[in-house]
Amino acid sequence: MARTIGVIGMGYVGLTLTAALARKGFIVHGVDVQPAVVDSLNRGRPHIYEPGVAEALTEHVGSSVFIDTALPRDTVDAAVICVSTPVDPQTQRPDLTNLAAAARQVAEWCAPGTLVVVRSTVPVGASRRVVLPPLLEAWGEVKLVMAPERTIQGQALRELVELPQVIGGLDEASLDAGLDLFGGLAERLVPVTGLETAELTKLANNCHTDLIYAYGNEIALIAERHGLDPLEVIRAANVDYPRPDLAKPGYVGGGCLSKDPYILISEAGDRPPFLVEPARRLNEYLPVHVARTVVGLIREAFEGTQGARLAVLGWAYKGWPATDDMRGTPIAAMMPVFAEAGLTVLGHDPLVSDTVIRQYGGEPTSLDKAFSDADAVLVINDHPDYRAIELDSVLGASKPLFVFDSWRILDEAALNRAGVRYAGIGYRPQAVSA
Repeated sequence: MARTIGVIGMGYVGLTLTAALARKGFIVHGVDVQPAVVDSLNRGRPHIYEPGVAEALTEHVGSSVFIDTALPRDTVDAAVICVSTPVDPQTQRPDLTNLAAAARQVAEWCAPGTLVVVRSTVPVGASRRVVLPPLLEAWGEVKLVMAPERTIQGQALRELVELPQVIGGLDEASLDAGLDLFGGLAERLVPVTGLETAELTKLANNCHTDLIYAYGNEIALIAERHGLDPLEVIRAANVDYPRPDLAKPGYVGGGCLSKDPYILISEAGDRPPFLVEPARRLNEYLPVHVARTVVGLIREAFEGTQGARLAVLGWAYKGWPATDDMRGTPIAAMMPVFAEAGLTVLGHDPLVSDTVIRQYGGEPTSLDKAFSDADAVLVINDHPDYRAIELDSVLGASKPLFVFDSWRILDEAALNRAGVRYAGIGYRPQAVSA
């Protein structure tokens, strides 16, 4: 008989888990507080882009996947909490309001003995401090595990099965129940000694990624100061060298990497972290630095910026694996700089809707018009559509004076031959005449 699982929160984490569980034969009851999301999912239309999710919903909604604003009472074998745990934009302290509310709802909806899984990213100790008390009060005895989500957007359904699942339990019975549940989903399980170990494991993974990218960005900023090519430096450093590769410079956003470092920082106590906080500041500074650089290049070309037209390609926080996620997107930090300079910003993204581009202050445009109707082009993400641009087809009589290619995916030589200046993060060669 198929096991029945409740998933609380139909954001990226909860929806992808729902789809993956359904594909493995589980019956899944998903919960979301937004009626519009519930309605859309019940019609098989996901509100987020993730390869494979729409197909899974089409196949399973109404038969083994059911979405509502509450769980059916005393029905599920396990309840998985996947709600958002944001940080306050002013204090940068974690806000666990959603987590606490979900714990209270699980205590109300589910029968004693139900396995409760915390999947959300939380501060160390939050599962025990925030989730456990309402369950104990309602049930007396609790089976509770922390099993953090670790997938990358664009590959979530594959990684939910292939990536090792880290699981920490309140006690041995809880851990056994958690291992049994995720054994029906994932190929490999990594049991750890408790809730707190699993919580810190997730934070350690994401903050390490933030640090790695920050170092690449640091090298780029130093290379820029000396007129060097940071990619040449990084490639040379990496050739057959037996220590960890250096990362290319680039923007670091998304729902996790823009938030989780602050959760880890909140756990450091009286002594601020030596590495995590400065790395996060650097990664948040980079989009502002690029925006100011682009404005400076426009000023050099036009002896002013008011009314100049800038085409921005890539509004989602990353281009590959492709996503429509705007959380932590570089454009959010860039737009105030562009607005202050009086630029008109044209926007294009293969997955982000025109409505969202307008919400951020851009004017939607097509890919070909981005190169013919703008004075300058800024490529923010590396979506495959941008990697595949045939410059001969988009560069006509009317063409931009320069292209700032954040990911260095376009043909610099071809742009220079056409009389278009080329630049990138930490890379500002002189203009080349056509």
